[in-house]
Amino acid sequence: MARTLLRPTAPLPPLPAVLPSVHRSPTGDVLTDLTPEALRRVVQAGEGVLWLDLDVSNPAQAALLTDVFHFHPLAVEDARNPESRVKVDEYPDFLVIIARVVGFADHTPDPYDLDTTNLAIFITANTVITAHTKRSPVVELLTERLHTNPDLLDRGPARVAHQALDIAVDAYFPLLNQLDEFVDDIEQRVFGHFDEQLLHEIFQVKRLVISLRRFLAPQREVLSQLTNRPSRFLPIDAQLYFRDVYDHMMRIMDALDSYRDLMSSTLDSYLTQVSNRLGSVSKGLAMVGALSVPFVVIAGVYGMNFEYIPLAKHVYGFEIMVGIQFLVAGLLLLGMRWKKMI
Repeated sequence: MARTLLRPTAPLPPLPAVLPSVHRSPTGDVLTDLTPEALRRVVQAGEGVLWLDLDVSNPAQAALLTDVFHFHPLAVEDARNPESRVKVDEYPDFLVIIARVVGFADHTPDPYDLDTTNLAIFITANTVITAHTKRSPVVELLTERLHTNPDLLDRGPARVAHQALDIAVDAYFPLLNQLDEFVDDIEQRVFGHFDEQLLHEIFQVKRLVISLRRFLAPQREVLSQLTNRPSRFLPIDAQLYFRDVYDHMMRIMDALDSYRDLMSSTLDSYLTQVSNRLGSVSKGLAMVGALSVPFVVIAGVYGMNFEYIPLAKHVYGFEIMVGIQFLVAGLLLLGMRWKKMI
């Protein structure tokens, strides 16, 4: 009988000595930065409210989601996948929200490049867990708030999740301020000092606006669900706060729509100016060509090899012909001005 050899699975990397976390007990005691052993004891006790942050790019930390909290593998897979779509899913024992955090990329020379990362938020009856695969400024600010004011945990996991989403959505406002500077600079270069190399930048800013709208559109639907859909993990009083985040989202969407329309108008104005400049150059070349006709025709006639040509023997024949050429050119110029062609 053939024997199947099983490859031993690679051991998980060790967990960090402490995990970013804050626990508020029913008696008001606060524990921060729990060790993995202390975390297991707190979860087993099931008392108080716990916030925990996990870097799920580390398999050992990602394993805590299934080994300690017993979350569904599909939800854990969504949290670990950086390409997961933005959504909200409710399971029997928890609610998971996938949000997308957007910022300008500081590791590329292109000022219009965006850097995105997913943020997963798990909500249970007494726990809220933020999970991400890359460094997240949202989590850093949330950590600072919870360490400074652990009383936020007394309001429940839903309110902590609201804080995370509120920070994630408010991160778009600095992007709008920078986008406004981009648009003002482009408008000045189009209508003030015309820059013929501006077309590429117009398309870059327009693509930036479209990308931001593409990232925000699904999050608007998620916030709408969190605001209006009943859930035992989201009390009604907490849904009111999610409604405030939804209002911020709508303000951002309206601003992006305005920027999109403005960039379309700027592009049209740019192309119109290019067309006008091309028309001016064409008009100038046409005028030069028209004024050169008398010189070409008369000089061509007098260049023929006829035996007799008027004024050929005249002492001032050359001067007379040049004068006639300038006279005809002047009459053509007056005629074009009278017809308002120039």
